[in-house]
Amino acid sequence: MGTLVRRAFLAAILISTTSGLLKASRVDTGKLPNIVLIMADDLGYEGLSCYGSTSYMTPRIDQLAATGARFDHFYSQPLCTPTRVQIMTGQYNFRNYHGFGILSPGEKTFAHSLKQAGYATCVVGKWQLWGYNNARGKRGLGVYPEEAGFDEYCLWQSEERGERYADPLLYRNQRKPELFEGRYGPDVCVDYLCDFLSRNREQPFLVYYPMILTHAPFVPTPLSPEWSGNRKQRDPRFFADMVAYMDKLVGRIADELDRLGLRDNTLILFLGDNGTHRSITSRIGDRLIQGGKGTPTDAGTRVPLVANWPGTIPGGQIRDDLVDTTDFLPTLLELSGAAALPGMKVDGRSFLPQLKGQTGDPREWVFCHYDPEWGSWEKSRFARDRRWKLYDDGRLYDIPADTLEEQPMRPGEET
Repeated sequence: MGTLVRRAFLAAILISTTSGLLKASRVDTGKLPNIVLIMADDLGYEGLSCYGSTSYMTPRIDQLAATGARFDHFYSQPLCTPTRVQIMTGQYNFRNYHGFGILSPGEKTFAHSLKQAGYATCVVGKWQLWGYNNARGKRGLGVYPEEAGFDEYCLWQSEERGERYADPLLYRNQRKPELFEGRYGPDVCVDYLCDFLSRNREQPFLVYYPMILTHAPFVPTPLSPEWSGNRKQRDPRFFADMVAYMDKLVGRIADELDRLGLRDNTLILFLGDNGTHRSITSRIGDRLIQGGKGTPTDAGTRVPLVANWPGTIPGGQIRDDLVDTTDFLPTLLELSGAAALPGMKVDGRSFLPQLKGQTGDPREWVFCHYDPEWGSWEKSRFARDRRWKLYDDGRLYDIPADTLEEQPMRPGEET
């Protein structure tokens, strides 16, 4: 396709991005499938060995990919809260993002829909949706997890911050936080998650696990030799230990589902919320990739997506389909047969058929509206496919040839 034609195609998306009402109806699903949705914090695609990373080894996630599906063109928002709002509501940020650290009251989430369909719902890990302490005067303007559709929770930063790793301050089903001296925050969250699985094994459940790992500060994990000493020392070299511990926890969840006899009826989805921290440089083969968190580049928005469901998702799939974070809500609704709630607008489309190895109705493009209202990050808006990326100011990039977006194409230039 010529550059002018491609530019016009992507420009039309930028101008006319709209959505209709998602229409879903309850279907005869037999035994409803369980869902475990795991989202790593600040992890680009270069952070997993199943994507070719030679800086880290992630054998448990690699195993899920090898026996399930790996998506090579999955795109998130460049920063954490924009992605969290988008994945939970299925809407692009221009519709309902009102500030960093905020999910606006009244927003309907995938948890609301699945809870109405009979699912037990639980969220563990990092919340950061009630209103961030320094979010330009917007503290407390968001919601608590129970207001977002979750029956149970074990969370860091439901309100107050405190520590997230060693000696964490966490909220467990109440507005008052608890201090877990001597414990490791990610372990406490997964302990709660596994207990929830055991207690709810006889009914369908949705577990949403927005992980605390692998976000800065980069500190020792319980598997680091330094854990027995100064466990709060900070150094980027600990990032590799944090990736390894993240992988260990994902494996622990899969093992618990096996132990409970639930794996064959449970979809596990693993993804990243945005690119890796910019202080981290990783290697894929001979190629060095600097983390792009906060930026709209490939390094800031291209993240891993791995799906596993024994007997339902054919193993060994490497999918080239375009997927973005608005697509999770419609996928979970189709999977569960849950109905879209009244007035719910959804920009995404289900990729459930692709998970099952079918063609489905894949996207021709993904769209990003990014206005984080946080720090010095600048607003950006673009549409892209696997090759071309067009910003609303007219810049067009051939991404495989210019991954760092250093040289925009000239109008009329053909390739």
